[in-house]
Amino acid sequence: MGGLIVKEKVSGSRPLTSIVSYPERGEGGDNRYRGNCSPRLIEDLIRFFKPKEVCDYMCGSGTTKAAADKAGIRSHLYDLHSGFDIMNCDIPERPEFVFWHPPYWDIIQYSDVMYKASDVMQKYGYDPKRLDLSRIENWNDFVKAMNYAMMKQFSALEKGGRMAVLMGDIKKKGRLYSMLAEIVKPGTLENIIIKAQHNCFSDRTQYSGKFIPILHEYVMIVRKDSPVLIPILMTQSSAVDIRDMPGATWRDVVAAVLEQCKEPVALSFLYEQIEPHKKAQANKWWKEKIRQTLQINPMHFTHDGRGMWSLNRNAA
Repeated sequence: MGGLIVKEKVSGSRPLTSIVSYPERGEGGDNRYRGNCSPRLIEDLIRFFKPKEVCDYMCGSGTTKAAADKAGIRSHLYDLHSGFDIMNCDIPERPEFVFWHPPYWDIIQYSDVMYKASDVMQKYGYDPKRLDLSRIENWNDFVKAMNYAMMKQFSALEKGGRMAVLMGDIKKKGRLYSMLAEIVKPGTLENIIIKAQHNCFSDRTQYSGKFIPILHEYVMIVRKDSPVLIPILMTQSSAVDIRDMPGATWRDVVAAVLEQCKEPVALSFLYEQIEPHKKAQANKWWKEKIRQTLQINPMHFTHDGRGMWSLNRNAA
């Protein structure tokens, strides 16, 4: 039998799924405005969730308005370039649905690049470069600002309201900076959609080294189910010593200590390095355990004679 072919209903609508792709951008907004998204994504979100109105507090070139107009619903749009600063201005509405597309850190700078800062200064009396999230130099400072803006918008939602946040990952100097991982997640985490990227400026960039090109973005959808008590999921970064980690085995701990040593070391050195930590404190016979670990793992540890040990760096 041949494969089953499922045809989409001839209604002109696209089913919203956990993976979306829009090779054809659609109509709305200004495709010359770097970093703008496809209006078809916002159209699909509106079609699926059926809000009566949509708010966008970083509207860029106005893509959200075009999608709302096409759906026949109201929209309220604001941006730094038109007199609204999300960090300091009050949100006028109690939104039912918010679409937010924050900058991807400093990958694309907006003030004085996509629009003239002097025009904003003359019209609204402030310098947008000082308030622009895309001009924050430090990643941790950017995350703090992003999370403040996220909580501010979520707090303004009416009960039952939703936020759809379009964001991406950033790769710099061999490190991945993930907005999805570090953005605060208030309320009920309802959906995460993976959106394929097309026709990006970075598509023409040649990368060196082991760099896997990023060809997707995320749409995180959170819902406000309670007006007062709001659950919050927040990433916390901390450094943990492997000698104190509950999941680390004795082999892991001994190997970690030896991996720092360029030359073979004595058992006494291993005792000294491990004794103050939880791995040793939780085992009365910790010295015996270290010796046993060294002896039963010849693939990983080399006995160099006279009580000296080293890590077998040639182990497969």
